Amino acid sequence: MPQYLVAIHHPDGYDGSLEGEAMMRDIDVLNEEMVAAGARIFAGGLSPASSARSLRAQPGGKVLITDGPYLETKEHVGGFWLLKCANMDEALAWGRKAVVACRASVEVRAFLTRTPDDNPQIPALGQD
Repeated sequence: MPQYLVAIHHPDGYDGSLEGEAMMRDIDVLNEEMVAAGARIFAGGLSPASSARSLRAQPGGKVLITDGPYLETKEHVGGFWLLKCANMDEALAWGRKAVVACRASVEVRAFLTRTPDDNPQIPALGQD
């Protein structure tokens, strides 16, 4: 079954602690619904973007490490779900619920499919 990322986007400077308990309850209810439907593989919230570190390739094989989110943007990923869904429409249905529960914009994106022959040491995505 295909797997999808449902990523929550927060504006720069977002402080989730100001949201209150109602949002946390809504997210808990959504998590329970995803588990009951057998869709949720994994979910996780992320620490503030200000604690992120970005790594970028430099000439000569060096790597530059800087403070902050990985992209130059006004939004950052605040948390995410990995879901098993029959298709994009089903993933978007979960995304709609995530927008409401998280009170934030959400991105839904399918994982690239792989076969076990791509790299036998890494389980293929979408293989149950």
